[in-house]
Amino acid sequence: MTPTSTRNAWLFLSPALLLMGAFTFWPLLFGGYVAFTRYDLVSPPQWVGLDNFRYLLDDPVFIQALGNSLRYLLVVPAIQLAGIALAVLANRALPGIKWFRAAVYLPVITTVSVVGIMWNWMYADYGVLNGALHWLGWVAREHDVGFLSDEDLALYSVMFVTFWRGIGYYMVLYLAGLQSIPAEMQEAARLDGASAWQRFWRITLPMLKPTILFCSLISTLDAIKAFEEVLVMTRGAPMNATYTALYYAFHQGFNQLDFGRGSAAGLVLTLVCLLLAWLNFKLIRADHR
Repeated sequence: MTPTSTRNAWLFLSPALLLMGAFTFWPLLFGGYVAFTRYDLVSPPQWVGLDNFRYLLDDPVFIQALGNSLRYLLVVPAIQLAGIALAVLANRALPGIKWFRAAVYLPVITTVSVVGIMWNWMYADYGVLNGALHWLGWVAREHDVGFLSDEDLALYSVMFVTFWRGIGYYMVLYLAGLQSIPAEMQEAARLDGASAWQRFWRITLPMLKPTILFCSLISTLDAIKAFEEVLVMTRGAPMNATYTALYYAFHQGFNQLDFGRGSAAGLVLTLVCLLLAWLNFKLIRADHR
């Protein structure tokens, strides 16, 4: 490249770099610094070293929140299997298939506030789900299921909303992967007498492996960073049963105005995300060898 073209390249890149520096890199660096301080937005940050991290290790709510975030990883295999199944169905030339694709993808583009309110109504004692259970006779009318009020059910109820809201996104990714597989391979296998199940296991699934690895990475990071559904639907209730690590960091910072402990919780979650991403990249590299 000539000096002029290099200068022009940096000139065109500079607005994006400035925005990334202002809204990505600087908050990351400042947040990392604040994690080692006591900071409430009023007084200047006071250096406390590792005190915030010691507090987190001694706080049962944070330990529970981190455990809930790890439990959220149960969504990952479920959403992958459902995404592949729906993509296989959506890839067929069936009547109304475009409407089916649109219906499955609709929750993805619906704002989380609307989704949360809708599912709160459905989960309520007077909601559709309890009404259906009463009508089927599976639950007595005087005993409603507390989907969001039962400590044992609340987290899984929120996890299902995350699953339902994200499944259309992964269906589209897997559908793109399916449509990139050469039709000649499927046709040749069919002429050789391979059944639809054999073609799926011997051709479709191996060809989808790069897409599966990518989707697994994205869904793993999304699951460990679960926040929006918790904020809208439960705010950590009942009895902290739906606290996640990211919601804990938000609560410490913006509700308790303890940005030091909130940043420390966020830093711990970042390290967990980096570890999971590293493990996923190791799997991808091992698969390419």
